[in-house]
Amino acid sequence: MLEVFFTVDVEVWCDGWHNIDEKFPDAFRKYIYGPTAKGDFGLPYTLNVLKDHGLRGVFFVEPLFSTRFGEQPLAEIVGLVRESNQEVQLHLHSEWVDESRVPLLADSGTKRQYLRYFTMEEQIALVATAGRLLKQAGARDVNAFRAGNFGFNRDTLGALAANGIRFDSSYNASLMGPDSGVMPGVSVVEPIECDGVYEYPMTVFRDGTGSLRHTQLTSCSFREMKGLLWQALETGRHSFVILSHGSELLNPAKNRADDVVVKRFQQLCAFLDKNRDSFHVRGFRGLKPKLPQQQPAPLASPIWKTGVRMIEQAYRRKYR
Repeated sequence: MLEVFFTVDVEVWCDGWHNIDEKFPDAFRKYIYGPTAKGDFGLPYTLNVLKDHGLRGVFFVEPLFSTRFGEQPLAEIVGLVRESNQEVQLHLHSEWVDESRVPLLADSGTKRQYLRYFTMEEQIALVATAGRLLKQAGARDVNAFRAGNFGFNRDTLGALAANGIRFDSSYNASLMGPDSGVMPGVSVVEPIECDGVYEYPMTVFRDGTGSLRHTQLTSCSFREMKGLLWQALETGRHSFVILSHGSELLNPAKNRADDVVVKRFQQLCAFLDKNRDSFHVRGFRGLKPKLPQQQPAPLASPIWKTGVRMIEQAYRRKYR
């Protein structure tokens, strides 16, 4: 049985940092509800599809935006996830620190894109603030974290341990994971324990061109994800972590559904539902970590599946 984590980063952006107070109401509707001429394809749509297939999702909710726009929008997001009986966990985009209406740190005047740009003491404070905001919004039993843009470092794990958070899913071997300070010289692709925190890294794979990619709805075809899931099971992997976003089923302009990605999502959920005897789709609550003796090589996908995905991606770009 392979443990599968379907993770969704839920965040709101105002498409830039100018006039954000004016832009926010429309941005909230786009990034959370995703209204289009054919219906809504935002967070509620994702929640409903998971519910229809009886699958558990992990929703990493970003709360620091509420220090600018108030707690009601955050409570609305948390309420949507909790009403669907899904798991709310903590996400943190440090770009909001200098936008807060109240200082979050002694040095809050400059924009720092990644959490790794903050000291451990600052990270401890930010994680504590973000966790408190999420709890005030109605979240319960938060025990997992993901840094925005995967921009964490080893200090982040110390900050999580200091705040009583046992699990992290910020390590991405295809992005900033290798220089995070976590297991230097080793690409982490399976769960590990580090500084009192269990790290559940993004699942990555070598595609047919040799490129290292992480498994994300907008970046992988369904054929690739299906093949990788079977490969992970057959080779005895302990976990498989998939990434999505609350607005990922929309095109970049957020004004219509991305039909290719919507179909991928529907196919993936149907596949996991049908094969629940092989794949345990779960969250981090109640998780008893299983750690490998050593880190294996990344999974691999054949060239023909890479070619099919490239055709799909070209089609998506044509109809943005």
